[in-house]
Amino acid sequence: MKKIAYAGCLGVIGIISTEFGIIGVLPQVADHYHISIDHAGYLLSAFALTIFLTGPFMVLFTSGLNRKKMMMAVISLFLVSNIVSAFAPPFWLLLVFRVIPAFLHPVFFSAAIGAVIKSAKPGEQHKLMGIVIGGIAVSQVSIIPLSSYLASLYGWQISFVVQSIISLIAIAGIALFIPDMPVTEKKSYGSQLVILKKPTFLISVALNVFLIAAWFSSYSYFADYLGKAKGMTPQQISYMLLLFGITGVVANWLAGRLLAKNVPLTTAFFLLGTIALPLILSYSGNNFTVQIAVIAFWGIMYGPCFLTAISYMIQAAPDAPEFANSLQSSFGNLGVSLGTAIGGWFIATQGITNLPWVGAAFGVLALAMMGWRGTLDRASSQADRPQLQADSAQPQVVLH
Repeated sequence: MKKIAYAGCLGVIGIISTEFGIIGVLPQVADHYHISIDHAGYLLSAFALTIFLTGPFMVLFTSGLNRKKMMMAVISLFLVSNIVSAFAPPFWLLLVFRVIPAFLHPVFFSAAIGAVIKSAKPGEQHKLMGIVIGGIAVSQVSIIPLSSYLASLYGWQISFVVQSIISLIAIAGIALFIPDMPVTEKKSYGSQLVILKKPTFLISVALNVFLIAAWFSSYSYFADYLGKAKGMTPQQISYMLLLFGITGVVANWLAGRLLAKNVPLTTAFFLLGTIALPLILSYSGNNFTVQIAVIAFWGIMYGPCFLTAISYMIQAAPDAPEFANSLQSSFGNLGVSLGTAIGGWFIATQGITNLPWVGAAFGVLALAMMGWRGTLDRASSQADRPQLQADSAQPQVVLH
């Protein structure tokens, strides 16, 4: 049912505005605490690393709990985190309260994806998943640029006030539009963990890490890059964040339909953007009008990265889609952490101008993983064909 997908989308907006809203105000946070931009990046990388380390375990432990109640509990924890952060506590305490809700981040995504998969009609799963994951792009088109703009006027703390309001709205939306969803048939841990024995799934995990790292090595420092490499003002950067989000929403909608037709080709198409982007940025200069087109392209190619990664991994584990989704969330956030850390190191040692080339290197690794999995899939298909032919050649016994 679409109302479940839209309620899940609302929750994703609340979560993502908290996780990635820091990107638009990272330079201001660094100035406030008198730290370097790569150290301020810990607020994003530590959040993501916590998800990676604890995500799959938390999803397994909570897999038998009521989905609606878990979703509301997760958003409530994000609300508390935002309220504390709005008071600009010491940096170590800000970091602690950034990390605490990260423990349950994958639980929300797993519950939301599980809810739409359970309620979806055949052939509608990717579209409904696209609505839920579309919350990532919606937060980028609304909450993140709004927070960035208000922060340029009233200080970075206002961004957490905005995120607190969104979390409250998300809690209300889940309470109103998602029915009580107790788990009546809990899968055993073993039946879910068995997907870790599949080589194609493990390759998909590696692709997921490299794909997300490719985009976040530069997107984590989006505001700083546009300010220093392209000479934009804080207000112009907030406009670019808005444009980035709008194009991401459109791309996410389009990708949801393309994935229903062909998952690998759709994933490869958007992944190629990680290689094209640094080429375009290198020759686009600092003209603001030209940058509008460049940022639009950036948003289109980045927008569906989470949706394509989820679909690619679930395709390799159709018997355990919720656990596969939790692993995508976990390893995807390893990609966020890895990309942010490598990007920060690159800025500190090489400067920020050529930062997007880090994403291109990760993009090549991701495409290599796709090629590897494709080879294994073809080999598996050819190995199965003789067995199918042998089975069809067996004499049929008809009982009268």
